[in-house]
Amino acid sequence: MLMTKRKPASVGEILTEEFMQPMGLTQAALADAMGVQRKHVNELCNERRSVTASTALILARVFGNSPDFWLNVQRRSDLWHAMQSPRERGRIERARPLRPAA
Repeated sequence: MLMTKRKPASVGEILTEEFMQPMGLTQAALADAMGVQRKHVNELCNERRSVTASTALILARVFGNSPDFWLNVQRRSDLWHAMQSPRERGRIERARPLRPAA
């Protein structure tokens, strides 16, 4: 289970601060390189869209890293948000561990 109280960096933060800004990329330029609409990139940057497996593959191809990198950033963010949500936390805490079969 996720143990940190500190919010992990989002896909949007990583994308803009670690990749786009150092490379001098605009959202339009990245969208062109990815072969997607600028709106898609804008939603990723502004945390209104999650990274899917296909988007992770595209980002990995564009930036020369692995799709696992992008999916792990998304996974950490999703887990943190689930643990911070009172509704989700209640659902998690109601779950009962199963006993192993003998």
